[in-house]
Amino acid sequence: MNATEMTAFSLSLDILIGLLALSLALCFFRLYRGPDVPNRTVAFDLISLHAVGLVALFAIRNNAPPLLEITLVTAVLGFLGTVLLARYLEYSETQD
Repeated sequence: MNATEMTAFSLSLDILIGLLALSLALCFFRLYRGPDVPNRTVAFDLISLHAVGLVALFAIRNNAPPLLEITLVTAVLGFLGTVLLARYLEYSETQD
């Protein structure tokens, strides 16, 4: 790979990281604003997915494969958090 291709690849990764960061900020706004718990649950799930994407892009950009293990742990924890919150919501609705 020549220097021009590497620069274009690096630039595209920087642009993707910026777009993901912007989208992550919008998800935090939705998490804060609501309007109800299911919307906040979806926002939480999206935040965990964005975290996985940002760490993965950062690992690719900096040639750091050990960081990809962090993405696996973050993805599993985000999934478990979403499932637990959904189960809690389901349980709370049946109690009313």
